[in-house]
Amino acid sequence: MVIGHIKEIVRHPVKSFHGESVQKTKVMDYGLYGDRSHAFLDETRPEKFLTITQFQGMVRYKARFIGEELLEEYPKVEIITPDGKVFYWGVEELTKEIENKSKRKVSPISYTPLHVPIGAIEEEHIQLVTDASLNKLKEVWGKKEINYQRFRPNLLISLKDKVPFIEEQWFGKRIKIGQNVEIQLKRHCERCMIITVDPDDAERDSSLLKTVVKERNNHFGVYASVMKTGEIHVGDEVLLFD
Repeated sequence: MVIGHIKEIVRHPVKSFHGESVQKTKVMDYGLYGDRSHAFLDETRPEKFLTITQFQGMVRYKARFIGEELLEEYPKVEIITPDGKVFYWGVEELTKEIENKSKRKVSPISYTPLHVPIGAIEEEHIQLVTDASLNKLKEVWGKKEINYQRFRPNLLISLKDKVPFIEEQWFGKRIKIGQNVEIQLKRHCERCMIITVDPDDAERDSSLLKTVVKERNNHFGVYASVMKTGEIHVGDEVLLFD
């Protein structure tokens, strides 16, 4: 059954940096190609990553891959700072800036295209939200706009039938995207303070999290695991099946 189409594809080359919206990408067995493949370890918390929770200004750093999606190695990761400076991943000046602004000692870490451990993503392979649920949450929240990137999803699905939160009834089912890709819907996405941070200016609004807690039992969006890999494109049909 066709339930809609892919409206946005978003990956985050650097964990907790602003994601990049792409027209197409590979789906690997760990999720979208390169998603959360680069990160900063927070040396003040052994074996933990630095995230928006510790330094909310991270969300204003924009990261994107420059070049072809190769399986041997990642393309260069270009990073634009809130001040407009341009760095490539791995330069010491970027690490020093993150340290100075976060007031923490950090170390850059990266993985390979064929192996991004679940630890970098910390949950399942892919997170998705639907346009109907976003619109309903905006209505309940009572604000004029709600930037879907607050929720840091990988896929934004435009539904044929605009039924809010219908995706929460898909657990255990699969969806097929395009020609080959299949993912299985697993569970709710439980929310934290990260959604209170505006991805454009890093300003916080705690009322959004309070709304999600009160109205949605702190759930918004769903997690999925990759069952079949391949390539997906914006506009691909999404089919739901058992």
